[in-house]
Amino acid sequence: MTEAHTALSPSPAFSHACVLAKSLEDLLEQEFEQLKQQDLDGLDSQQEAKSRLLNDLMELAGLSDSRNADDLGPEWDPFKDKMRHCRDLHRRNEILIHRKIDAIRGALQSLQCEDPSSSVDIYDRLGKVSRRSRHGRGYTDA
Repeated sequence: MTEAHTALSPSPAFSHACVLAKSLEDLLEQEFEQLKQQDLDGLDSQQEAKSRLLNDLMELAGLSDSRNADDLGPEWDPFKDKMRHCRDLHRRNEILIHRKIDAIRGALQSLQCEDPSSSVDIYDRLGKVSRRSRHGRGYTDA
């Protein structure tokens, strides 16, 4: 085998790392769809696989201890690009999760809020606006 051929053919570790990175990318796309559809069971079932995949990638790239991605040679640039893309997908998913959590917190606060200056109407169990006014007194007291 010639030196030029060796330099052009990727190492088995690099090839395997690229396959794993593609698997991670696919998993992050599925995760986003599950978040949008609020499929919590599907989302939860993938978390262990995602964790294993990330650990395998770190071990394969030799990043488990003192090395980081900058220590990998230039032949690993396509892998690093794919992992940056995966990082961006993960951040996108994280933002969606935080937005959903904020929306849920806001809904819970509006249901629990007894702030007299609150502008949120509270409904009774029959679906009618509660007779409590926003200032803490009923309309019959006026």
